[in-house]
Amino acid sequence: MMENKVVVDRMRCCYCGGCVGVCPKDALLLEEIALSVDSAKCVKCGACVKFCPVEALSFQK
Repeated sequence: MMENKVVVDRMRCCYCGGCVGVCPKDALLLEEIALSVDSAKCVKCGACVKFCPVEALSFQK
């Protein structure tokens, strides 16, 4: 079953930007202390979820 979207847990996110670098579709945007996911660009590959050192990114059904 395909997950619907990637979500950011802002309480866990340390805003390191690593997820932005591993996203093959440039679907993540880091500005100051705000990380957002562009659902239109995201292909749900999970690269960002796997990379995140603090487990701040996850799939939401």
